[in-house]
Amino acid sequence: MKNENIKIRRAIISIAEKKQICLLADSLTRNHVEIVSTGGTASFLKSNNFSVREVSELTNFPEMMGGRVKTLHPLIHGGILFRRTNSQDLEDVKNNRINEISLVVVNLYPFRKTVLNGRSFEECVENIDIGGPALIRAAAKNFENVCVIVDPKDYQSLIKELEKNKGCVSKKFSKAMSIKAFKAVSDYDNDIHFWLSGKFAEERAFPLTQKRETKLRYGENPHQRASLCIFDQASPAIAGAKKIQGKELSYNNYVDADSAFKIISEFNENDVFVCAIVKHKCPCGVAKGSSLREAYLKANQSDPVSSFGGIIAVNSTLDKETSIEIIKTFVEVIIAPNISMEAKKILKAKKNIRVLKTMGFIKYREGQKIKKEISGGYLLQDSDSLSPDIKRMLNVTIKKPTKSHLDDLIFAWKIVKHVNSNAIVIVKDGQTIGIGAGQTSRVDSVKIAVKKVRILEKNGKKYRSAVVASDAFFPFKDGIKELVGIGIKAIIQPGGSKRDDEVIREANKNGIAMLFTGTRHFSH
Repeated sequence: MKNENIKIRRAIISIAEKKQICLLADSLTRNHVEIVSTGGTASFLKSNNFSVREVSELTNFPEMMGGRVKTLHPLIHGGILFRRTNSQDLEDVKNNRINEISLVVVNLYPFRKTVLNGRSFEECVENIDIGGPALIRAAAKNFENVCVIVDPKDYQSLIKELEKNKGCVSKKFSKAMSIKAFKAVSDYDNDIHFWLSGKFAEERAFPLTQKRETKLRYGENPHQRASLCIFDQASPAIAGAKKIQGKELSYNNYVDADSAFKIISEFNENDVFVCAIVKHKCPCGVAKGSSLREAYLKANQSDPVSSFGGIIAVNSTLDKETSIEIIKTFVEVIIAPNISMEAKKILKAKKNIRVLKTMGFIKYREGQKIKKEISGGYLLQDSDSLSPDIKRMLNVTIKKPTKSHLDDLIFAWKIVKHVNSNAIVIVKDGQTIGIGAGQTSRVDSVKIAVKKVRILEKNGKKYRSAVVASDAFFPFKDGIKELVGIGIKAIIQPGGSKRDDEVIREANKNGIAMLFTGTRHFSH
């Protein structure tokens, strides 16, 4: 690709979104660029006192079929596609009296918006743009000679190019706009396919598309390259969170921060204060309290060794009192829906701590899909958005859980689905005191969780009458036997093992209440 700039002499403008188009039209006029436009856009520009030449004047052919056919004409596409240094193309241009077009400004019919607004099938079909994508693809293909703009957000950049280059644009800028244009057409076609194939009716939402990509320092390890690709979603999320302060987030920071954010989103509608601390994708401490400070202190005390250098997420505005406690230890990232001014001042003392403001929590919708890549393809499944339903839980033991035990069981059940399988979570008074994760046998996960409790008890405090959540059924009674030694009083698990009777008998033998949920929460 040569380095010469592209002189903009004639522009074709065909847009559905009129935002800021007058600003661009003013710049084009000042740079002596002829504006050619289609019906609706031409009328709009003329009403704002811009000189506009109708497409039909160039083609000597009227718009027809209710606007379905406007720009699909050799005199339009020839003016865009001809190669300026190709002798045969130049001869064809001359013989057919084709006018050169060096700028194409198009945004497409609002197909996605029409579908989301619940319009009729016929209206949705009519909002499938044909001429627009054809113009975009033609200009994007010939980016060495023609610049294409598909996003109103790029109007200002185009104006700066014209001013800096005296009515020209650089080929570097044109190529960048070409790449963006092909992506826009691809996403548009994907939406149409998704809707027409019936997938939109099934999932009640369009798939997320990439908005931007940011290079990261490295991936999981320094020898791995990595990027952050952000979707075009408006809802609260880690990828789109506002960084209040701190260093760049690493690949691992993002992974752990997302895990912490998903856990804390389980409690976004509760009045109680909750804090979650995550290390290597797994919670090492989750707790609730009468204040955010208390919730943090309890979460940190759950496993102080593992919490060191962890990711902290809270479910309410981060306040001064909690911030004072947090900065007493080493922390990588803090996540909160909002941060008070007093908290911001306190956190400035630790300038390297990354502080993220999410402005809310994840709101799962029914049928929402999550994707996991494997070699040669990817797996697609519904998100695990199932909330605990006490009415559907079955008490299978002689003893029933007390009110306080039931509260802890529900708390533990919300957390266990975010722990790598096999997962065991032990809770006492709204505080995790033992977590076992990622083992190849459930009894090994139980042993790890029990060991964590015993470590805490070495400080003199006994954590008896605690409860346990298991993400899947106990296949044998050995797991129950391990739990008896630390005085467990209630267990919540899915049930469904061939040896459920054996497990229930062991629980009854030791005076343990047990609830079956009927659903499991594997996290692989």
